[in-house]
Amino acid sequence: MLNFFLWLLRKALNFKKNPYHPMVWINGDPVIGKNVYISGFVEIYAKGAKVIIGDNCDIGSFTVINCADSHLKTIEKSGFVARKSITIEHNVFMGSHVMVKGETTIGHHSVLAAGTVVGGINIPPYSLVYGNPAKVKEGYYYSKTYST
Repeated sequence: MLNFFLWLLRKALNFKKNPYHPMVWINGDPVIGKNVYISGFVEIYAKGAKVIIGDNCDIGSFTVINCADSHLKTIEKSGFVARKSITIEHNVFMGSHVMVKGETTIGHHSVLAAGTVVGGINIPPYSLVYGNPAKVKEGYYYSKTYST
């Protein structure tokens, strides 16, 4: 019964079957690396621009990765939807409810706190990022060595 319900829901919402979670919506053809964990209720919109997610990333629930921006078209300041690339490098962790907009690069081994909104910036590797708009915590740097 559950499988039928999930099939019906995917069909109604145009969810493509994916190897991550039955409630992940992937639209377009993003490049997703190896060993990536994507939680439920995540949207990855990659139509019209390149969206790359590196290896070993962990993407929290209710996160949106969206290359399209229609606000200028909606208010009649442009005749088209802008679509800009997104690159998420290897070993990036995103908490839940993160939003990543176009023209963004997130450096490897970075952490995005829950609720962070990132758009139009390049985040250096090993960063801790938080807030809306996103801020990179000054003086913060993840080390490859771990103390116990």
